[in-house]
Amino acid sequence: MPLVDGRWAPHVTVATIVSDGRRVLLVSESIDGRSVLNQPAGHLESGESLAQAAVRETLEETGWEVELTALVGLYQWQAPNGSEFLRVAFAARPLRHHPQRPLDAAIEHALWLDPAELANHPRLRSPLVARCVADWQAGRHYPLSVLEVV
Repeated sequence: MPLVDGRWAPHVTVATIVSDGRRVLLVSESIDGRSVLNQPAGHLESGESLAQAAVRETLEETGWEVELTALVGLYQWQAPNGSEFLRVAFAARPLRHHPQRPLDAAIEHALWLDPAELANHPRLRSPLVARCVADWQAGRHYPLSVLEVV
């Protein structure tokens, strides 16, 4: 368990479920020598809001500018190696694609998949990938106003 000054300190990450109406945007990325699928996702950086982090990570990993439309959920997860994560998942709609934009180093490519293909996909980076999409499909769409930066 990661501790900072004796307190639990998970990795705070964001993920974006971008839909074109029938498919969701994913990334194929190389993690520890394995090719896995994930939502556009990454770590919250100092000085940015959760929403800003989600928009930034989506652009950096896919070349897509997006507009966030809802909060899908908050997810606490412990990876098999013991790392702990608090993921904030957002729903978004695609605005503009920049196909010539270089993607983050670990990203192999972005792809669109039917959400039904994710439920038992063998290459998911974590169970959070399918869970976030399932929650989004089930209508878990909370107003972005529930998140405030003070």
